Amino acid sequence: MTTSSKGLDGGIFGLRSSVVWVLAFLLCGLASPGAAFAQGSFAPKVPSVSVSVTPLTTITRGTAGKVELQFRVGAGLHINSNTPSADYLIPTTLKLDAPTDIVVGRVTYPEGRMVSFPFSGNDRLSVYSGIFQLSVTIRPLSQVLPGKYAFHGRLHYQACDNARCYPPKDVPVSFLVKVVRGVTQHRRNPAQSPHIHG
Repeated sequence: MTTSSKGLDGGIFGLRSSVVWVLAFLLCGLASPGAAFAQGSFAPKVPSVSVSVTPLTTITRGTAGKVELQFRVGAGLHINSNTPSADYLIPTTLKLDAPTDIVVGRVTYPEGRMVSFPFSGNDRLSVYSGIFQLSVTIRPLSQVLPGKYAFHGRLHYQACDNARCYPPKDVPVSFLVKVVRGVTQHRRNPAQSPHIHG
């Protein structure tokens, strides 16, 4: 009977120990939710800006044309405009590499919206959110061979939500431009005056 009681007490003690360890593990998990979020499906989304597919733009060589680029800022986020409200804010900028004998001219940025955020106090910031467009002037030189040419670059930006800002990022940008010869104009000989006689 005594042996049986010790065995029963040991079993109960073992069960109690297991329960204690399980509770301790759960408490540790609650104390460090960051670890659970880092590995689970509840990990915070990385803020990003995406670029829409740019339709093929046709430009006559020797003349300037414009390429319209469209971007989308992630929901609940904003990015600084190209002319932010303070010197310490990182502006949104586009950098492009051009093929030989094709000049990338002015990049036209939209005006930012002036918005106040909890972290900015009474200051209003110039930002882009949702969908915004940039315009790029492209000028193929007169000696460029007709054909399609690829442009590559990056949009540099810093995204923020209503509480904080994230590290600056780059989004790749690429598009095609079709260069054509254009219409050749033939000179006409001036009409002979009826008053001139041979």
